[in-house]
Amino acid sequence: MRTDEVGIARGGAGVWLFRVLLVAAAALMVYSWFAPWWGATVAVLKGEDHLLLRPWGVEAVSQVRANIDETMFSMPYPSLFAGFMWVYLAVCMLALVTSLFVQKQVSFGRFKLPLAVVLILLVGLSYMAAVGLAYGIGELKAGWAGSNFIGKSMVKEPQSGARIKMVSDLKLGYWLALGAGGALTVLALVRGLLVRTAKI
Repeated sequence: MRTDEVGIARGGAGVWLFRVLLVAAAALMVYSWFAPWWGATVAVLKGEDHLLLRPWGVEAVSQVRANIDETMFSMPYPSLFAGFMWVYLAVCMLALVTSLFVQKQVSFGRFKLPLAVVLILLVGLSYMAAVGLAYGIGELKAGWAGSNFIGKSMVKEPQSGARIKMVSDLKLGYWLALGAGGALTVLALVRGLLVRTAKI
């Protein structure tokens, strides 16, 4: 086999390896999207995880909504926020699918980058930013309510004024989301090493 044929074969293998890794990272992103990022358990209620944070908002059991100030955990304009987040996910998936086939390049001054790299990088960085914002907003809202976003808290029951123990922590979905964003960012940076002779 000639040298150029070997190069083409390796290039083709690199393309498929990159595609498999990208699809895996995208699947991890989707899985983490549906997995809870944060959860809280109220001591006086049966069971666990009476509040669950997902990318589009916080889900709470009926007893919590009835007995704890909802502003402590709800997002402003919840329907609008949830809709925005679902549109964000759809745009991210569309960008990742497009990156598998687009061959154009974009210019940043003197630098030129494949559009595929830019798309993947934007998705990865934005998803990590979303994870960071979720944590920051959670800390902020918990502070306003006089509780802890992570760990043990004594939250006020609005009707009686009694203090109720609540324990909260980050869930596996949070770390999976952070990992998915990081994996996509790394894939964008190493794409040139895997996709050489052949282009996608």
